[in-house]
Amino acid sequence: SFCPIAKAPRCRPKEEGVDQGDGWDEWAQGKALIKPPDQLELTEEELKEEFTKILTANNPHAPQNIARYSFKERSYKPISSVDQMAVHFVLEGNLIHVDSEEARRQRARQDQTDENPVIEETSEIVDAAAAEDAEEAEVLGEEERPDSVEAQIGKKEQKVTNQFNFSERASQTLNNPLRERSCQTEPPPRCNFSATANQWVIYDAYLEELEKQEKNKDKQKTFSAKKEEDKLKKNKMVTETQSDDVTKVVKVVKIFERMVNQNTFDDIAQDFKYFEDASDEFREQEGTLLPLWKFQYDKAKRLSVTALCWNKSYQDLFAVGMGSYDFSKQGHGMLLLYTLKNSTCPEFVYPTSSGIMCLHIHDRLSHLVAVGFYDGCVAVFDLKAEEGGAAQPAFKSTAKAGKHTDPVWQVRWQNDDMDNNHNFYSISSDGRVVSWTLIKNELVFSDVIKLSLEGALPECLEVVEQPTCGTSFDFHPKIDFLFLVGTEEGKIHKCSKAYSSQFLETYQAHNMAVDAVKWNQFHPKVFLSCSSDWTVKIWDHTIRTPMFTFDLNSAVGDVAWSPYSSTVFAAVTTDGKVHVFDLSINKYEAICQQPVVAKKKTKLTHIEFNPIHPIIVVGDDRGYVTCFKLSPNLRKKPKEKKGQEVPKGPEVEEAKMEKLLRLKLKQFIPH
Repeated sequence: SFCPIAKAPRCRPKEEGVDQGDGWDEWAQGKALIKPPDQLELTEEELKEEFTKILTANNPHAPQNIARYSFKERSYKPISSVDQMAVHFVLEGNLIHVDSEEARRQRARQDQTDENPVIEETSEIVDAAAAEDAEEAEVLGEEERPDSVEAQIGKKEQKVTNQFNFSERASQTLNNPLRERSCQTEPPPRCNFSATANQWVIYDAYLEELEKQEKNKDKQKTFSAKKEEDKLKKNKMVTETQSDDVTKVVKVVKIFERMVNQNTFDDIAQDFKYFEDASDEFREQEGTLLPLWKFQYDKAKRLSVTALCWNKSYQDLFAVGMGSYDFSKQGHGMLLLYTLKNSTCPEFVYPTSSGIMCLHIHDRLSHLVAVGFYDGCVAVFDLKAEEGGAAQPAFKSTAKAGKHTDPVWQVRWQNDDMDNNHNFYSISSDGRVVSWTLIKNELVFSDVIKLSLEGALPECLEVVEQPTCGTSFDFHPKIDFLFLVGTEEGKIHKCSKAYSSQFLETYQAHNMAVDAVKWNQFHPKVFLSCSSDWTVKIWDHTIRTPMFTFDLNSAVGDVAWSPYSSTVFAAVTTDGKVHVFDLSINKYEAICQQPVVAKKKTKLTHIEFNPIHPIIVVGDDRGYVTCFKLSPNLRKKPKEKKGQEVPKGPEVEEAKMEKLLRLKLKQFIPH
């Protein structure tokens, strides 16, 4: 075929006089090279010098110091071969190989769709090319051209079904076969019955029916009892397995909670351990209280702290009794046990239906806690109890078992009896001092003394006299049978367990109710008392008049002797102040008088010294318990002299108090 474009000239010669433009001469001239001023000038030898660079397929960023553990040699070995290939681009394609089965299937589908239009086009092409083939046939003769249309059409063969892997499929649903069903019932049996009915026959029939019903009830009871036993056994098994899992988790969680709290309150723990107030060196006869932890339980916010007691076995654990002194608003109570290691939440919580008024932890068996309630009941909680609901007391008095009819103001554990049974004493506003003995699963009571305005009443006499209200008592630390009783009239009675009919001595102590009576732990003759008449008095039980009297200008809620000195004691008042006295330093005033509450209307209710550490805990009527550390002046020890050892022990403390008593007696005796 002829292409007219091929004959067109590609460029015109110069002779045709075409205008080449103004810049043609400048472009045709040679251009001079301009060198930068800082280019190095090299000699011809340096220019001709060849530098060879070898390109390798190694990846320069591949790490060369990979080491892996060899289990055969049991050590880490460096890897010699490192993967040098770096992939820069990855694209997943969808191309299929021409000879694959999928490609053949796609070609077959395309041929089927294109078959109809191809036939129509080929018919037109055949008619048009027939004339041309006829003319060429004359020139070439009868030989067929390989590129003719007929040859190309003949190449397309029709598709033949696969004779080796071909099957025709057809399906037909089956009709369910019809079935006929029929049934025939037998007629119920019939019989004729006739009898004469009278009262005896009817009566006997009723008796038989009642016997049958009773037998059925007995069977149902035995069956239900067996079912309940099986359920209880299953529940015990489940609870035991769950309790084992829970106890494991609880122990771990407690440890974590204590660790977190010790980290958050680390500054307080450091003060408790190491801080000593250096300013005491400049105050000879005064001391201070350093606030440490503050204990609070959200569910006991509206309750007052009615009792405090340290655990003698675990010195960081103390019990708190929650109740109310407002007798018009009595409700529930709570027994809480806190530890110094976790001030955010109590270790044990025991809710009670009545307000707690007093408590005491056993000196040897630290898991037993005796509690007295506002409703007159006394109870014993076992901290080790796990089954049956730990919130319930292990022992509790009832109305049949001689419970008090008025609030119980104080309880105290005593030594075991002759049969090694644990027992404790209680005092109440009903005028009874009762001894409670733990026998098996019940509390057995026995009245020790019944208080009255004129004196103690023997149990055998039933005289109508007005009873007096007992408010506090305390047992002698060395003489087992001797104890003191404080009353609502302000009197203090010295009593004996052996004599229930009379008092050994009566002291006209205070003008109002005696709130607390405490024996001195070092001196066998001295005891301490406080009252709502604003006074604190120190007594020698062989003398009816007080040895020392202190007026604190407010009602005194509680007093406590210190465990480290026979002359140091502390008291709390309703105006929110803590008073600490040391008779060996000052016999007339407190060496520390410090307000410890934020709100003015808050009243302090109780105070307790820790048996080992120089700290105290103070409770108030808003449910808060605060811990304070005593400064060095509040726990002074005798100074060491050169070449002499400082005497220590209870004998030294007893001698200190004895010296004060002798000086006081000299003032009483006229010269």
